[in-house]
Amino acid sequence: MRKRIALTLALTGLFAFATGCKKQIDTAQFKAAINKSFDGRHECLWPEPIKLPVQADPSKDDRVRDYDALTDAGLFIREQVEKKGPPVGSNHVNKYNLSDKGHSAWTPDPSRPAYGNFCFGHFNVTAIEKATPTDSSNPTEYTVKYRYEVEGIPEWARTPESMRAFRKVAADTSIQSATAAVVKGTDGAWTVVAHEPANDRSQ
Repeated sequence: MRKRIALTLALTGLFAFATGCKKQIDTAQFKAAINKSFDGRHECLWPEPIKLPVQADPSKDDRVRDYDALTDAGLFIREQVEKKGPPVGSNHVNKYNLSDKGHSAWTPDPSRPAYGNFCFGHFNVTAIEKATPTDSSNPTEYTVKYRYEVEGIPEWARTPESMRAFRKVAADTSIQSATAAVVKGTDGAWTVVAHEPANDRSQ
């Protein structure tokens, strides 16, 4: 009986020792890998570049809200022009083009003249919330849940009009969560192979 108790205690101690000695992953490596994957990536107002100048009918075009917000922020100049073609709805439309301030914030599309976008800021991981290995016996791939922020948001993007018109801009002013798949290469370095935002970042 004593031998059985002693054996049980020994096995329990061995299990506890093995558990205590289990190597913990350094989450700082994940943070560095995710931040590296964000290199050169900026937030932009529209999913695709737009062409300027642009016209929009205030009586029926939903884009007017966005363009007016950028006008109020000082990036666009708005003028009313006579509509060409058959009179449908209003006889006049709004024409929007870049202001001097807008030119300095505009990111032109190098492949298409007159096209561009308003891009700003950069992404920065603030914390690793959880890291789960795909295979615990061979932990070379992890699903990592992290928190991030967008740094360097310009003042024009922080105006109430801009944040109402562009939901993603409003979201950028707060800490957000997302998930990434991180894989360990043969050289021992961790690389992000996929991002999965936790929030809908569409307009």
